[in-house]
Amino acid sequence: MRIALFSTCIGDAMFPDAQKATALILSRLGHEVVFPEEQTCCGQMHVNTGYQKETLGMIRTYADAFADPSIDYVVSASGSCVGAVRERHTRIAERFGTAADVDGAHKAADKTLDLPEFLVDIEQRTNLGAFFPHRVTYHSSCHGLRFLKLGDRPYQLLREVEGIELVPLENFEECCGFGGTFALKNAEVSQAMVTDKTRHVKDTGAEYVTGGDSSCLMNIGGALSRQRSGIRALHMAEILASTKEHPWTPETAAYSKEKML
Repeated sequence: MRIALFSTCIGDAMFPDAQKATALILSRLGHEVVFPEEQTCCGQMHVNTGYQKETLGMIRTYADAFADPSIDYVVSASGSCVGAVRERHTRIAERFGTAADVDGAHKAADKTLDLPEFLVDIEQRTNLGAFFPHRVTYHSSCHGLRFLKLGDRPYQLLREVEGIELVPLENFEECCGFGGTFALKNAEVSQAMVTDKTRHVKDTGAEYVTGGDSSCLMNIGGALSRQRSGIRALHMAEILASTKEHPWTPETAAYSKEKML
C-alpha cells in the first residue's frame, strides 16, 4: 500500500524521531511511505480556542495535501491530531464550508488513522519484531481514549515487544493536564493535574512512560524532568521501531532509513 505520513506540527518541529520511527515501521511492513510537503497544521489548537471558521483554510490544505487517490491511508503518530481530523474537520466544513470543502474533509478524514489503528486494524499485526528491555508504563491520551477509542490496541502492540516489562498505570484514564492552550490559560489547574499523573507514573517504578501523543509526553516528561525522577518519556513508535540489531538508546535516538531498515 501507499501510505502518507502526517507528521503534525509538534512532531515535525520538536519530536522528529517519533515521525521517523513511524515511517520506519511502515516501511518495514513493505509499504511505500510518502510525505506530502504541502501538509501543515490540522488546526486543532485553533478550534480548541474557539476559532472554528478561521480553521477552514487549514482543513482545505489538509484535504488537498492528502487528496491523491493513490494514497491508501494517511497515518500519524498523534492521536490528538488524528482525532481533530476525524472528529472536527468534517463538522467545521459542513458548518462553514462549501460542498467541495465537505467532500474533501470527508475523503481525507476517512483514510486518516492513528498508528495503532493502522497496525492492529488494517495491517492486523501486533508483533513487529521490536526489542526494548525496559520497565515501561503507558499513558492513554484523552483524544486517543475518548475520540478515537483506541481501547487496548496500544497495549496489544506493546505486550508483543520482546524484553519489555509493561506495568499498569493507576488512573490511566485521567488527563495529564496539557490540553494545548488549556495548560497556558489554566496553568495552576494544569500543574495540579500533571502532578497527579507523574505521581502515578513514579509509583509504577517504570524507567519509561510512553504514549501516542508527543504533546502529552512533553508535558509529562517535562514534569518528571523537573522533579529529577530519572524517568524518561518516549513515544511508543520509537519503542516499536527499536530492534535487537538497532536498539533505541538515549544516545542513539536519531533514526535514519539507512541505519534502521
